[in-house]
Amino acid sequence: MSRFATLPDYIQGVTFEIWEGRQIASLRESYGTDMVMRSTQALILGTEGVIKDTLAAQAAFPDREILGDDVIWCGSEAEGYLSSHRSVITGTHTGHGVFGAPTGKRVTTRCIADCFVQDDVITDEWLCYDVSSMVQQLGHSPRDWAAEQIAREGGPDQATRPFTPDQDRPGPYAGTGNGHELGDRLADILSRIMDYDVATVGRDYDRAVSFYHAGGVTGWGRPAVEAEWMQLRAAFPDARFTIHHKTGRNDPGEPDRAAIRWSLDGAHSGHGRFGAPTGAQVHTMGFTHAEFGPWGLRREWSLWDETAIWKQILLAGA
Repeated sequence: MSRFATLPDYIQGVTFEIWEGRQIASLRESYGTDMVMRSTQALILGTEGVIKDTLAAQAAFPDREILGDDVIWCGSEAEGYLSSHRSVITGTHTGHGVFGAPTGKRVTTRCIADCFVQDDVITDEWLCYDVSSMVQQLGHSPRDWAAEQIAREGGPDQATRPFTPDQDRPGPYAGTGNGHELGDRLADILSRIMDYDVATVGRDYDRAVSFYHAGGVTGWGRPAVEAEWMQLRAAFPDARFTIHHKTGRNDPGEPDRAAIRWSLDGAHSGHGRFGAPTGAQVHTMGFTHAEFGPWGLRREWSLWDETAIWKQILLAGA
């Protein structure tokens, strides 16, 4: 019997206990011993690896808060739940760690985590922090920070590899979502955009759409969101777009909403935010949350890790 009333209560409650409550050791209870965490930055196996990663993040930002924005979920108590949890993260960089010497700068960014939960234990996870937003607020470009990260980790031969599918390990969750029409709707929108039908934005987005994209990019209106999607696709025009998981929900008192986990896999063969084409093979793990209104998709949050992309490009050219 869960000590939380609902799955969203569980996700929000456990997150609060670990971060604001500083109960990092409680990860041994809330995470499975053999859990698989597919962070964009690296593959992490087992509870102890998650504890070390959490401790390092907390040490760099000791006043860190993770503010739960939404939990879009599917499943049941009998079969387990898949939660897609969107958060706002704030903290002051007053500690040493992977972001270098303390700067005293206040950082606000976003995160989406997909977690498989069964019997109040998380055993599978897919995770993306908007790291490029964080490093830019700390005074670095995503490319330069990725290069510095490689150097800090001992150079190209010893540097930790960002997560790519060839590293993956099978976990207990093999689901693909809940078959809800809103999940299908969002999946169809993203698939058409990635299939170069950019006019999809004009047809399916609200004129007053607001959005958040990787790198802390925010904006309003169809032309702005259209330009952002084209920036990503133009850098990887030949990459294969795959939807791995889709959930839709229309809960009472909540907006119609959906969560999608997707990927782009292929060569860096186009110009754009990642410089001139290098031919490097890149895996992009992406997450999109959306809310729908009477005039179409009206709020969108899409995350991928630009520093992990830069790191793959730089390591391929080393």
